[in-house]
Amino acid sequence: MAEGRILIADDEDGLRWVLEKGLKQAGYRVVAVKDGKSALQEAEAEPFDLIFLDVRMPSVDGLTLLGKIREARPDAQVVIMTAHGTMETAIQAMQRGAWDYLAKPFDIDEVLLLAERALTARRLTQEVSRLKTGLQEVWEFGALVGRHPRMQDVYKTIGRIAASDVTVLLRGESGTGKELVARAIHHYSRRAGRPFVALSGAAIPGNLLETELFGHERGAFTDAKERKLGKLELAHGGTMFLDEVGDMPLDLQAKLLRALQERAFERVGGQDPIRVDVRVLAATNRDLEAMMAEGRFREDLFYRLNVVTLTLPPLRDRRADIPLLADHFLAKYAGDLGERVLAPEALDRLVGYDWPGNVREMENVIQRAMVMARGGVILPEHLPIGPVSAAATVTADASLEEVIERKLAECVCGLRGRSGANLYDLMVGLVEKPLLRAVLRETAGNQVRAAALLGINRNTLRKKLKDHGIDPDAFGGE
Repeated sequence: MAEGRILIADDEDGLRWVLEKGLKQAGYRVVAVKDGKSALQEAEAEPFDLIFLDVRMPSVDGLTLLGKIREARPDAQVVIMTAHGTMETAIQAMQRGAWDYLAKPFDIDEVLLLAERALTARRLTQEVSRLKTGLQEVWEFGALVGRHPRMQDVYKTIGRIAASDVTVLLRGESGTGKELVARAIHHYSRRAGRPFVALSGAAIPGNLLETELFGHERGAFTDAKERKLGKLELAHGGTMFLDEVGDMPLDLQAKLLRALQERAFERVGGQDPIRVDVRVLAATNRDLEAMMAEGRFREDLFYRLNVVTLTLPPLRDRRADIPLLADHFLAKYAGDLGERVLAPEALDRLVGYDWPGNVREMENVIQRAMVMARGGVILPEHLPIGPVSAAATVTADASLEEVIERKLAECVCGLRGRSGANLYDLMVGLVEKPLLRAVLRETAGNQVRAAALLGINRNTLRKKLKDHGIDPDAFGGE
């Protein structure tokens, strides 16, 4: 079944009927009118994907109408039709923004092929536009990089819940990326392209928070000189992100609960209910359960918000992700501040720091270090953070993958600008040699048992031992 909304404007009744019938049979939604004035009214009222315009029509000719439609619907594909197929008309049509030019007479198969091509081109153009406008979102979501199992759980949860309208409570310390996760959920939801509106319960004084959330009518209070739409109303059709919801005053919590339950509210000073269709995502770094026990947070609101809970780990609990985040921020600001690389000692300090401000603090630290490191290499003295903590060194409970990744990050640091460094063979060799030695030590030099443990044949083992200069006799074997 074809997809697309098509407008036809032609004053010939027979031709208009044939076009409308043929395109409808192909599965398109079609509106047909017989003059330019009606075509403009339809185009302004509904976002058509493809518009066929006859050049000669009553009230407004096709070329003049083309310019008006391009202003009203710049993303629509417009095809000019005329029985007077002169080169001048074709050139004028293309100069004024027509996608193509169709000379009469034509058969319906030609029209159907042209419609398919035009709508395919429109979809590709929209996709490119989405990619371009999404670049900033890509950089923002890049701060969610991480291979730690807890971050993998975050990604999986985003994938599971994004498509539904379920309410989500995001929990975690300040700076862990709760708003980034909220934006990612919105980005991958059916509401993508609709408004994403954020409101912080901590950033706005309590006496102003109500009007920021619900808006107000003119004359509602002394300084209310005109009507103001609230954040909730501005988010209609999209997503409302309530950050630091634990800092919201109790009286406002009650009004928020009512708005969420009824999907309607009144502006401050107003009487008429405003109905909204909004998905709500909330976030907090506070212990809401303790606040409920103390009477500082409403239980009913908590259960309304806490349909799905997503907790973000602090950065100190996923230190193996720090080199990945460092590379991300170095690349993000390279365009403005120039290429920078981290010295191994500087990376050690980043990995060793406890990051009380989490990812937000790390981004600021990297940005400042890039400014200070005029020579292109970021050294420890360029980092405005303390020395390595005892908890940050590679500990006994660190996984093998974390230890290897930490060391590999140090090895490849600073190689971004090089065209080649034979890294694969070098790193495989560095890992392979100690592995062979460890297995020979475990088998007391017995090459048959060592080959079996490694899952390779004995001849391959002998060649590798020779390549690495390892003497199996040194381990007591044959």
